[in-house]
Amino acid sequence: MGAGREMLISLDNVRDKNMMQLKKINTALFPIRYNDKYYSDALASADFTKLAYYSDICVGSIACRLEKKEDGAVCVYIMTLGVLAPYRGLGIGTKLLNHVLDLSTKQNSREIYLHVQTSNEDAINFYKKFGFEVTDTIKNYYINITPPDCYVLTKFISQTKK
Repeated sequence: MGAGREMLISLDNVRDKNMMQLKKINTALFPIRYNDKYYSDALASADFTKLAYYSDICVGSIACRLEKKEDGAVCVYIMTLGVLAPYRGLGIGTKLLNHVLDLSTKQNSREIYLHVQTSNEDAINFYKKFGFEVTDTIKNYYINITPPDCYVLTKFISQTKK
């Protein structure tokens, strides 16, 4: 059954014409109101931001921002990754994250990181399965959310010369 299910999951780029779908997913999933900068960063990252569809229904998304380090290297910051509750456990989050991991490797990004609320054990365990590790704790990162602290989870990508 697993192979047939995969056919139901598709990813699509975020564009102006479907930006409202990303906004609706974020409103449903996250206790934070995202500003215009978030959405312009999401659009600017092109292939690193995707909507996930299950049988043509938008059920999840990943939105990233590309950041330049002082040494000129580009790292990927995952701003948001989420799947609507009824669709979790179907491999949609995995497909979204694997897309960004593969793209990061192809584009020679050395590092991918994100912030996760310290109480969000499901998310922490999800990322750890993909090789992310807790690299920092930031006190009072979130405003108006309890607990306000977050972990920084980072995955370092070893570069292979082709």
